[in-house]
Parts: sequence; structure tokens; C-alpha cells
Amino acid sequence: MKKYIKYFNAESVTEGHPDKIADQISDAILDSYLEVDPESRVACETLVTLGLVHVTGEVSSMALIDVNKVIRDTVRDIGYTDASYGFDADSCGILVSLKEQSPDIARGVIKKNREIGAGDQGLMFGYATNEAMDVMESASYMPTPIILAHRLAYRLAEVRKSGFLPYLRPDGKTQVTVVYEGDKPVKVDRVVIAAQHSPDIEMERLRKEMMEYVIRYVIPPEWLDKETKYYINATDRFVIGGPAGDAGLTGRKIIVDTYGGMAHHGGGSFSGKDPTKVDRSASYMARYAAKNIVASGLADKCEVHVAYVIGVSEPISLYVETFNTEKVDPEKLNRVVKEIFDFRPRGIIETFDLRRPIYKKTAAYGHFGRIDVDLPWERLDKVDELKNAFNL
Repeated sequence: MKKYIKYFNAESVTEGHPDKIADQISDAILDSYLEVDPESRVACETLVTLGLVHVTGEVSSMALIDVNKVIRDTVRDIGYTDASYGFDADSCGILVSLKEQSPDIARGVIKKNREIGAGDQGLMFGYATNEAMDVMESASYMPTPIILAHRLAYRLAEVRKSGFLPYLRPDGKTQVTVVYEGDKPVKVDRVVIAAQHSPDIEMERLRKEMMEYVIRYVIPPEWLDKETKYYINATDRFVIGGPAGDAGLTGRKIIVDTYGGMAHHGGGSFSGKDPTKVDRSASYMARYAAKNIVASGLADKCEVHVAYVIGVSEPISLYVETFNTEKVDPEKLNRVVKEIFDFRPRGIIETFDLRRPIYKKTAAYGHFGRIDVDLPWERLDKVDELKNAFNL
């Protein structure tokens, strides 16, 4: 029987993309508060546009932070250091409008006997798949399209920041379309790269070097063939970029941040939120559970769905979906997950030690499947416990 052929596309963006600048500023501010006061409660939103950064939201903390300095340092680290870009660390205007967390919300989060209520209500998902692990071990149990798109975007920043391709500027975007036979990725059909550049670079040279030093560097050669199509700076010019070209907002790249559209998404963003906000922390726990389930061989792919009501510690819903790829009884798997993984906000925070400044590094190139940084929710330390629960 012939396997069904499907095409799936995912995108990523570089750290200089306007939305990602906003995410990184929000998470840099969060990290600064947590570094001084680990009990800080932060919900920080950022808008960036031509020559301006506006930060707003709620902060309850004992820490006194120079927010302006954090913003300028973050913009500088990304690479916006030249006023001719239309946005740079030293000359951009800054507006800060932060207030304390609402007491109505705070009374639901801060509970007696050290318990923590969910800081928001909603639903979250975590996902994992072994689809590409035989070809690319570094796929880290992630869907192939998004992991390739992230690696391309990361490589764009790498060759820019190292000075290897000095004509590149901070903004950029990548897309990858993967061909599947059934549930197995077999090749890359299309690759899209939009790389911001200086005005004097010849497009022919840029396209040649994108192929040689970015695309072929990242994508396994067996996934590229003569039928693969490439779209590199398809408009022939990408000089105006970053906030000079488009406004950016915190939380506007939630599919880039997660699974590239391969899994469900509850709608809540991550950046700028302390770990009492389950939009963020419960998504991390759901990924942790799903990844350990797949790595233990209990299923080939897995999605964990969890939901909360504000002020209540225990989830109101927790379900494990394995898409008919499970190797064990699915009802028992759902019971075992509830026994092994603690989805209470306090349990999540303690499991991952989340009251520390680890968030800025998650704000670009994805929160999951990272190999360049050590993230606690990517650990595979529950595999043996899961196997033992099924006598494997």
C-alpha cells in the first residue's frame, strides 16, 4: 500500500526580527528581576518600532532594576548598534509603563502553606516526536520543519555575529517545507531565506553564500535533491529591516516558539512571564512529559494537553494523546503521567528550578529542542521511571 504523501512548512526568525527583539527585551527584564528577587512576579510586554521601545505590564518585586539599561544592553547584544539601521541601542527612545500586579490576581497566586495558584487560566500543550531521530539525532524529538527552520535562523545569526558574512544585518526569516511519506520525513521540498543585508552586497553573491554557508551547512544532504527549490531574498532587496521596517510585539511568534504548527497551541505566549504564569511553565512541563514518553519508547509521538483555572493549583484537565502510535495501554499511560509528573505550579517551579534568570536565552530560536543551551524541561531523566511503570 502506497504511503500518503504530505507537505508541511514551518518558519523561524532571527533574534533581530522585530517580534523577537520584543520577546528578548521582555525576558531580559524578567531575568533581571529574578536575579535580585527570585519571588518577583512579572508580566512584561514590549513594543518596538522605528527609533522607539515601549515596555508595559505588571511587576511586583523587591528588586530595583535599571530597566532602561537592560533594554539598551539587549538591543546592543542583538546587533543593533548603527543608527543608520533606523533603530539602535544608543539612540532609540524608551518608554517604561510598569505597575504592580493586580491584588485580585495576586490573592489567587499566593496561597497559604507555600502552595501556588495558577497565575492565569487557559490550556497548554506539549509535544514530542521521534520522526527525525534516525537521520538527525540533534532533532531532539521535535518536528522536522521547525527544527530545520530554527537551525537555519540560528546559523544566519552565527555567520553575522562572527563576522564571517559581514554584509548581513540582524533581521531575518527562514521557512522549510518537508515532504512526509506517512509520518516519516523523507526530503526537503522548499527552503526560504530572507536575510537583511547592507545595500552594497551583490544579490548573486548573497544567494551563493546562503546556499553554501547556511542551507547546506544545516540541512542533511540526503534531504536535498535536484527537485528542492530555494527562495533566497525573493524580493531582491532587504536593506530596511528590524523595527525600522515593521513594528514588533512580545508574544507574536507563539508558533515559532513552540512546534511550528505541528501541534496544538493554547494561545498563550511565554516571554516576559514569571513561572507562576502557567501559560509558560505548564507548557514547559507538558513538553517535558511528552519528550520523556517518546524517548522511553512508549509512543512515537505524543501531545500532552493540560488546563488550569486561575487561583487553583491542580489542573482541571490533563490528557495524553499518542495518535495511535502508543506501544502501551493509553488509559494506563494517562494514569502514569499524572503520577510521575507534578503539574501544580509549585511542582513545576521546583522541578525545573524556575525562579532564576534563564529566560532570555529562550526568547529566540525556540523554547524546545534546543541544543545550544541547557534547558531543564529538555532533560530525559524520567525515561527509566516511565519504563518501570510498564515493566519494560
